[in-house]
Amino acid sequence: MKVIDLFAGCGGLSLGFQNAGYDIVAAFERWDTAVNCYKENFNHPIIQFDLLNTHDAIQAIQAYSPDMIIGGPPCQDFSHAGKRIENDRAELTESYAKIIAGVKPQCFVMENVDRAKKSHAYANAREIFKNAGYGLTEIVLDASLCGTPQKRKRFICFGMQGKEDDFALVDFQHRLAEKPMTLRDYFGDSLGFEFYYRHPRNYNRRAVFSIDEPAPTMRGVNRPVPKGYPGHKNDACPVNENLHVLSAKERALIQTFPVDYKWIGSKTDIEQMIGNAVPVKLAQFIGETIKEVIGE
Repeated sequence: MKVIDLFAGCGGLSLGFQNAGYDIVAAFERWDTAVNCYKENFNHPIIQFDLLNTHDAIQAIQAYSPDMIIGGPPCQDFSHAGKRIENDRAELTESYAKIIAGVKPQCFVMENVDRAKKSHAYANAREIFKNAGYGLTEIVLDASLCGTPQKRKRFICFGMQGKEDDFALVDFQHRLAEKPMTLRDYFGDSLGFEFYYRHPRNYNRRAVFSIDEPAPTMRGVNRPVPKGYPGHKNDACPVNENLHVLSAKERALIQTFPVDYKWIGSKTDIEQMIGNAVPVKLAQFIGETIKEVIGE
C-alpha cells in the first residue's frame, strides 16, 4: 500500500510502517528541524508544509494517490504534561480529518495521546470521518504490550472506507502481549546500568526506575538529578550521586529507534523530537495489525 505520513516529525511512525512492509511515498511536516532530521533517515520526499492550510494540503497529497494516510497531529494541548487547554494545536486534529475527507484514501491511522479521545477537537474530527464514509476502530494501546519497553498509552483511530465501527478491534486486542515488556526484556544486559533517573512532572511522582520494569513515557524534557530531589517512596532504589541519567541516545533507543538513526539539530530540539515521536515498534505493531485486517 502507498502511504503518506502527515505531521511526520522525525519519522517514528514512518519507520514503523516501513518496517511493517508499507511503501511510504512521502511525508509532510512543518517544523524545519524535524524535516531535516527526517531527510537524513529516509529516501522518499518530506515536504515542509503547514497542514492548517487544508485546501492546498489536499491538492498536494492527492498527487501521490495514497492508499493510506497515517499521522499524529501535534497533541500538546491534550497531553497530561500540558495545561489541557484546547487551542491552535488542537485545530490540527480537525485539519487532519478534513484532509482525510478530502483525499478519501482507502484507510487512515490517527495517533494521539490517550486523553485526546475525550477532546472536543476529536469529537469534531470523528464526525468528519463518519460523514466521509469511514468505519472507525478506536483503541488506547499501551506501548509496553506492543513490542516497546515503555509504558506509553496512545489513542489510535484506524478508519477504513465502508466498514462498521470496531471492525478491527479484536485484531488489535488479540495481538497484545500478555505482560508488559521491560527494558531488560528488550535490551538484555547491554545497557550497562540497573537503575536510572527520569525527571518527574512533580515530586508527588516517583523518578527512579529499574530496567526490570517498562520505562515510563519518554518526554521532551531530560534533566539530571536536581539537588533538591527529595526521593519518593516508590523509587526503585535510593537516590545517590552515581544514579544513571538517561542520555538522548538511550532515550531514542527506548523509543525503539535503531542505534544508527541520525539525529540532526540542537540538544533541545533532539530531546523534543525524541519525546514527541511515536515509538517505532508501536508503529510497526499497528502496521502489522492492519495488514492482518486488510488481508495483505
